[in-house]
Amino acid sequence: MTKPSVIQRRERDALVEDLRALSRDQWRSATLCGDWDVEEVVAHLGAASRLSFPGWLRSMIGARFDPDVHNRRRLEEFRGSSAEETLERFAEIGPIRLPRKESVGGLGEMIVHGEDIRRPLGIQHDPDPEGLIAVARFFATKDFAVNSKTLVEGLRLRAVDAEFVAGDGPEVEGRLLDLVMAMAGRDVVLAGLEGEGAPELRRRMG
Repeated sequence: MTKPSVIQRRERDALVEDLRALSRDQWRSATLCGDWDVEEVVAHLGAASRLSFPGWLRSMIGARFDPDVHNRRRLEEFRGSSAEETLERFAEIGPIRLPRKESVGGLGEMIVHGEDIRRPLGIQHDPDPEGLIAVARFFATKDFAVNSKTLVEGLRLRAVDAEFVAGDGPEVEGRLLDLVMAMAGRDVVLAGLEGEGAPELRRRMG
């Protein structure tokens, strides 16, 4: 497989290109990532690229292990005085390397948060197929930034547009990107998922 950090740079560059076309109002638009607007999600990704595991641990200790406090402090530290400055900083970041140097988890952060931004704005993007499958496998087998493995335990996930099957149990099928976003907790994709296991996944996501 191509190194996750290499694919992550490609995804960063594609996101930068899309972001350069945004209006000032669009930078303040809502995203799929809680209450964060576009600039805040971009600053969050940029901040994550600066953190090693020891740095992340120190930040979490300082935030008394409250991830919301940790994330807010780090994104405010990264963001510029304007959306344009934040974007220029983001365009120069290296890969997100948590939880380890060549992390599929870091690639997952870039793909998921890129979709958090694009989908509400109606921007179409097809992530790198090799990278997307790697992220799907990672999410289906590990709880990292989100409890993705726990969420889909006892379900069989099958992509209709890629060679991806994971898990055992009632089946949930859909586009691979939608399965990845579902595992990341984004309930907006549930309408595009089908199969015997889809109602259970909807129930788990509340």
